[in-house]
Amino acid sequence: MTHDKDRLLSFYHRMLMIRQFEERVKMMFLEGIMPGTIHQCQGQEASAVGVCFALNEKDVITSTHRPHGHAIARGLSVESLMHELFGKSTGCCKAKGGSMHVGDLDQGMVPAIAIVAGNIPLATGIALSYKMRREPHVAVSFMGDGAINEGAFHEAVNMGAIWKLPVLYVIENNRYAASTSIEKMTALDKLSDRAAGYGIPGVTIDGNDVEAVYEATQAALAGARAGDGPTLLELETYRITGHSRRDPCNYQPPEERELAVKREPLGRFTGKLLEAGLATQAELDEIAAAVETEIDAAVESAKAAPEPLPEDALEDVFA
Repeated sequence: MTHDKDRLLSFYHRMLMIRQFEERVKMMFLEGIMPGTIHQCQGQEASAVGVCFALNEKDVITSTHRPHGHAIARGLSVESLMHELFGKSTGCCKAKGGSMHVGDLDQGMVPAIAIVAGNIPLATGIALSYKMRREPHVAVSFMGDGAINEGAFHEAVNMGAIWKLPVLYVIENNRYAASTSIEKMTALDKLSDRAAGYGIPGVTIDGNDVEAVYEATQAALAGARAGDGPTLLELETYRITGHSRRDPCNYQPPEERELAVKREPLGRFTGKLLEAGLATQAELDEIAAAVETEIDAAVESAKAAPEPLPEDALEDVFA
């Protein structure tokens, strides 16, 4: 482990916050306490945290229909997210976004876009604005493996490449687009090989290794800020929960899922911290207790928060 203890424990805290937030939300949906639907990211925490921790304050991310982890990693409070998921006017998007559209521009996250590949052109456009204004910021587009076969992916990445825009395209390859396996979608062994068609660097790394993700992101961001243009960064990970709340994951072979659970990032990182003597079990237990307390408080405040009013639909409208 190459980073200091404070940073490593920050990684751990944020990954644990994502995992516990998602698990609590899942239970509330199953119990019928929370409205709407959800697409969760258990097992992909290292990808979100590794990328977002490498960003500067003024950098911006765009996200997908699976945005909770990105939002927490970028610094949105679990309280504002919980309020949004409960459909309360005090949510991060004033109850107008819901689970698939969370975000807060003040925290560097454009409200998420549920259309597959829909956020990629948006990140590219933001990066163009940075270049035209000569601002030293980078836009990051998170996408799933299913997005790479959408036309918007080709058009946006090509534009980012030919104009050398300060944008990072991040593929969270969790091996399934809904229930369709990656082998049925592309003949590539590495999705990052698509980068060669646009003349930009393509990098594939272990997306369950938060340190590796952080370091690869730093390198890509340095190139983008220096005017070298985009990087296509593939993070190999695995979703250890359903595509959405009613998905039993029957399409995942049992042996594949069993191996994925052994390799999931939180347990793996916990083991590394303890083995390296960089944290004691008591320290990790203290962090876990603080996380639970924060989530408990977020749930209770969300339940008590005000419902939106009908006339609220007339606010935040541009046309």
